[in-house]
Amino acid sequence: MPISLALRGRHAHDRLGLEAWTDAMGVLLEVDRVFSTYRADSYVSRLGRGEIALEDCPAEVAEVLALGALAEQQSDGAFSVRRRGVEGDVVLDPSGVVKGWAVERAAVPLRALADTDFSLSAGGDLVCRTVDPASEPWRIGIEDPRDSTRLVAVVPVSNGAVATSGTAHRGDHLVDARTGRPPRGVASVTVIGDDLTWTDIDATAAYALGSGAARWLEQRRRTGLVVWADGSTTTVPRA
Repeated sequence: MPISLALRGRHAHDRLGLEAWTDAMGVLLEVDRVFSTYRADSYVSRLGRGEIALEDCPAEVAEVLALGALAEQQSDGAFSVRRRGVEGDVVLDPSGVVKGWAVERAAVPLRALADTDFSLSAGGDLVCRTVDPASEPWRIGIEDPRDSTRLVAVVPVSNGAVATSGTAHRGDHLVDARTGRPPRGVASVTVIGDDLTWTDIDATAAYALGSGAARWLEQRRRTGLVVWADGSTTTVPRA
């Protein structure tokens, strides 16, 4: 997925800023080594095939699976770290948890930079920080899922996270785990929150719930925007 970083302030153009960016990428590369479902030698792939046990994996694997189990419970099963494979088998795939969780971890070295604002984006999900409360917030565009040249909204974010789930760029890779089929009626779900781990999880879970996306986000007391398949939108909480 595309990964990008914007810096402004004291270390935007110096060695410390570059080192923090290098450290952030190192975190993401290590996450890929452990969790990638595209690598046959990753811990998650080997765990899914039954070649190793959970206790043989880094502690982070148990942490991510616990987050996935909680998300499954909170979404009434629409979100899950297990999916149906091409042959009808059950495949371990914690990607719906890992993405936001990984970017939050990658932001740690960036947070250590003094007097420096940052916006770290991975596949369109972002962690943002501004050091000075009086500084201009980052302006995050929410893409129209039916037309990538248009924005449906622009969200100001000073300190927090933005996550969008949808199929505009990757096709029907998101399903309701209860049925194994893509949800109906929804085109994208964006959630704005304090922490990208749960912001991303909740955006994905809401999308999987299809027509129930906005209602579920309201129950979770989330802030977000649902774009429906017909192009209409619902802001949460509702005005």
